[in-house]
Amino acid sequence: MAVLSIRTVGDPVLRTPTALVTTFDAALARLVDDMIDTMYDAPGVGLAAPQVGVGLRVFVFDVDYDPHDVAVPRVPRVVVNPVLELAADGEHQHGLEGCLSVPGRHFPTTRALRASVRGVDVTGAAVEYVGEGLLARCFQHEVDHLDGTLYLDRLTGEDRKAAVQALREPAPSPEQVRAAGEELRALRRADQ
Repeated sequence: MAVLSIRTVGDPVLRTPTALVTTFDAALARLVDDMIDTMYDAPGVGLAAPQVGVGLRVFVFDVDYDPHDVAVPRVPRVVVNPVLELAADGEHQHGLEGCLSVPGRHFPTTRALRASVRGVDVTGAAVEYVGEGLLARCFQHEVDHLDGTLYLDRLTGEDRKAAVQALREPAPSPEQVRAAGEELRALRRADQ
């Protein structure tokens, strides 16, 4: 297993829709293991294959993991060839969202409050996950990656202007990225 390099905004792989996975072999299992290592190393709550330069419909996630609380176990999950379904009730959530491919930047983003995703695991066995709040946001965010969409594309009004301006500025340092991630995690813990 290895920690892979995360592609950042401006890399064309992030804007390219991904291909369905058709081969379930050791290479796919290795990719998923490496993506999980990379997600935890970042640290993040989800990671899609394009973020590590791979154009396949695969994402991993673990929204409950806390890098500062060893009592919280790591429970990584994978969805291959996901199909996203938003709750029919139309309820939304609005809150800060970030992305490992847009390091150190967080902007208010509107998403469906509840969502489900179904697909298969690395062996081809069916999986389905249902969630709300952060988990639903994660599903939507990662499936967007697989479709060549960044969360920045969902911003509107002043938030979109702020994001465009922020992306013109020098990239934040690794220390600033970690601090911004800590701030976002603290906000999420306070909301629970």
